[in-house]
Amino acid sequence: MDLLMPELGLFTISLLIFIIVFLILKKFAWKPILSTLKEREDSITDSIATAERVKEEMAQMKAEHEHVLAEAKAERSKILKEAKELKDQIISEAKAQAQAEAKKIVQDASVAIENQKMAALTEVKNQVGTLVIEVAEKVLRKELSDKKAQEAYIGQLASEIKMN
Repeated sequence: MDLLMPELGLFTISLLIFIIVFLILKKFAWKPILSTLKEREDSITDSIATAERVKEEMAQMKAEHEHVLAEAKAERSKILKEAKELKDQIISEAKAQAQAEAKKIVQDASVAIENQKMAALTEVKNQVGTLVIEVAEKVLRKELSDKKAQEAYIGQLASEIKMN
């Protein structure tokens, strides 16, 4: 049982040594240890605050990125819509212009055909009139008394006309 019950002298010396070591540690080691712990705590607090700030900035940047992306998509859609409208407008204008030009060409061609037709008819009438006058002149000059001879002469003149 002696081992469990220390003697009073040993207890006193152990207590005295503990108090001396405690005072020495308090004077020389306690403040540096506490200041190091305090610095470490401040460093950790600053790191946490910095991490939170970076996290908030990242969230804000992500929101801005999404906003810019949405604006870009809207702008792209707007540009594509305007381009399609412009394309449709250009196509419709080109069709209208082509139809107008085709109509004008058809009208001009109709007028030209009509003019050529009238000129051809006038020329044919003039030629027929000239031929009739020539035939009448020849018939009158010949003054045939025989009807058969007159008909033969007219047939001859008609065949000459076909050759020309």
